[in-house]
Amino acid sequence: MKVVISLGGSVLSPENASYIPEVANLIIRVSQEHDLYIVVGGGKTARHYITAARVFCTDEQYLDTIGIAATRLNALLINAFFKKPIPETIEAAAAMQPPVIMGGTVPGHSTDAVAAMLARRVSADRLVIATDVDGIYERDPKRYPGAKKLDSIHIRELRAMAGDTWKKAGMNAVIDGIACRIIDEEKISTCVVNGKDVKMLENAIYGEEFNGTVVEV
Repeated sequence: MKVVISLGGSVLSPENASYIPEVANLIIRVSQEHDLYIVVGGGKTARHYITAARVFCTDEQYLDTIGIAATRLNALLINAFFKKPIPETIEAAAAMQPPVIMGGTVPGHSTDAVAAMLARRVSADRLVIATDVDGIYERDPKRYPGAKKLDSIHIRELRAMAGDTWKKAGMNAVIDGIACRIIDEEKISTCVVNGKDVKMLENAIYGEEFNGTVVEV
């Protein structure tokens, strides 16, 4: 089985250092049975630098280049357990022996989109979006505490919510529009889970019962 995981920068940061060995050990364990491809997001680090640069820079492509550097920095944290090259393109990642750890590629899309592109390229059986919330909600649960979690949502409905385009560097969304379009076009089996819960992440990887959201395609 081939599984691509979009590991959000929101769950991976130097401030949450104890989580890094947990998720690395999960990757090591699962990789004994299946091919894993991990695409790491930039999280707070990316947004911190993008926000600082936006004061004097209006070039969104350049700002996104800064964010990509942060994704690769975060990828190096996980890669400390593997010490493998960090691929910078989809083709390079697909050519490597799994497990593969990488960050972003080029400006103009999020690491969710990179993960979807990689899932398409390697014909993955499953795409797991691991973020810091336990699924997709009707509204942002961080802003609206009473927001309802969706156990499942059709990709067409999700596309209507997310749009189909990349908007700006550092934008925070559960799944970005470009990723949604690729998931829909390729009918990639996809789910969203709270990556901070390593057991739920493991269940999602294996296609077992988990607390999160299934994206119907």
